[in-house]
Amino acid sequence: MLENSNEIVVKIAQKLGFDLVGFAKYENLTKEVEFLKKWVFEGKNGGMEYLERNYGKRENIREILPTAKSVISLGMNYYQKSEFSNKKNLGKISKYAIGKDYHLIIWEKFKLFEAKLKEIFPSIEMKSYVDTGPIMDKIWAVKSGLGWMGKHTNIINREIGSWFFIANIISNLDFNYGFQSQDFCGSCSACLDACPTNALESYKIDASKCISYLTIENKKEIPQEFVGKFDNWLFGCDICQEVCPWNKKFAKVTKIKEFHPRIPNEIELSIFENLTNKTFEEKFSETPVLRARLKGMKRNAKFLMNN
Repeated sequence: MLENSNEIVVKIAQKLGFDLVGFAKYENLTKEVEFLKKWVFEGKNGGMEYLERNYGKRENIREILPTAKSVISLGMNYYQKSEFSNKKNLGKISKYAIGKDYHLIIWEKFKLFEAKLKEIFPSIEMKSYVDTGPIMDKIWAVKSGLGWMGKHTNIINREIGSWFFIANIISNLDFNYGFQSQDFCGSCSACLDACPTNALESYKIDASKCISYLTIENKKEIPQEFVGKFDNWLFGCDICQEVCPWNKKFAKVTKIKEFHPRIPNEIELSIFENLTNKTFEEKFSETPVLRARLKGMKRNAKFLMNN
């Protein structure tokens, strides 16, 4: 029955467009949460104060779903080929942000997913997360066998690389559980060497130095110490993934049409100066760029132009 349960869930997930599916048995993440606490204590979370809360839920998912027995971990590929002109008057947009916001896409698919699971498993109890809520997404992705955590702290899968979003379903179902993937980074340090702001150590990131954090989550001015180090990234940054040998060899173009470009991957820096909140929201409708808000994008553009 357990093997059949795995097959049923995999088939539903694949039909909905998920590229990766794995199953992890419930356990406490005590060691991982201790690492997180130390990381936060060192100030590596930047201004992301939400990472300083809900340690109990991160450690024990039964504080979220008391009947939890498993985590279904899912990966959805968003990769698409794109090149940059590297013109100084154009700001670069991260791959994940040029299509429709992945939250909107995966939340919609989760509605269908959950409805189907309830139809097949009437006694199921579950709680779903898409990069939101107090759940350690990457840890569960590794434990479920989706891949290993690379030195750039993204999860790498041997078949498709690391260009995928992670979503998780905590459930009261039992499954057959596979093995965690071996770490295949070896002696490679391409991502560490390529990071222009030195935000990366092996398997550890300092968010306060990361271009993605500084252009998206960061609510303050961008520190002057990073002048000349942004490589014209306006929203997000893909450098550590672009240089990864696993991505260079195995990245596959996404089959999800909603991830195809809604906006260019390079944007004229000067346009933000005259945008209103209304025109900004219209121009970047349903894309992750809205997360930085107009104020943040003006700041980012000004920082790059001053460089």
